[in-house]
Amino acid sequence: MASQEKIFVSLSGADPLTRAGIEARLGRKSDIVLTTDPTPEGGVTLIAADEADGAAIRAIRTAPAMGLRRVVLLVGRIDDAGLLAAVEAGVSGIVRRNSDAATLEQAIRGAAEGDGTLPPDLLGRLLAQVGRLQRQVLSPRGLTLGGLTEREVAVLRLIADGHDTAEVGRELYFSDRTVKNVIHDVTTRFELRNRAHAVAYVIRQGLI
Repeated sequence: MASQEKIFVSLSGADPLTRAGIEARLGRKSDIVLTTDPTPEGGVTLIAADEADGAAIRAIRTAPAMGLRRVVLLVGRIDDAGLLAAVEAGVSGIVRRNSDAATLEQAIRGAAEGDGTLPPDLLGRLLAQVGRLQRQVLSPRGLTLGGLTEREVAVLRLIADGHDTAEVGRELYFSDRTVKNVIHDVTTRFELRNRAHAVAYVIRQGLI
């Protein structure tokens, strides 16, 4: 039987007592290897912090990004602002310090595979924040979470369906100039080359 592929975990911000506790929880996992070296490609950075403060968020942002930012935050307490900041910084998983070994192991394995892990209550709080952001900030400005206006989404969706400028204008009751301006605004804002690049970008990002 083939040997199990190892997951190298670089531990950051842990005091000796915290490190000992993490080693005790993960020490029996033959495929999870704790290291003080920089995180290798495909490895996971485990950041230990009392709270999701400025130092913890900076550590998440500066962790190596090998295609995916594989970072797990092991935190004592986290408020709504810290939760949103950690997610925005690119954290892959958040685990409370008092969690059991199985929960920590699951978060590390998930991060190594490119998945995300959040305790159910934190997921609920994050979704509530996203909802408030949409209702209170984006919707009043005519924006979506992806940064596109409803008009931009409508234009790009029709272009993605194969319609030319004139057909998009007729469908949405826009002038050709308005359609061209919408496309220009999107390509400029997202630094895209042309309308085909714009359509490919928004489809890949799941914006339409």
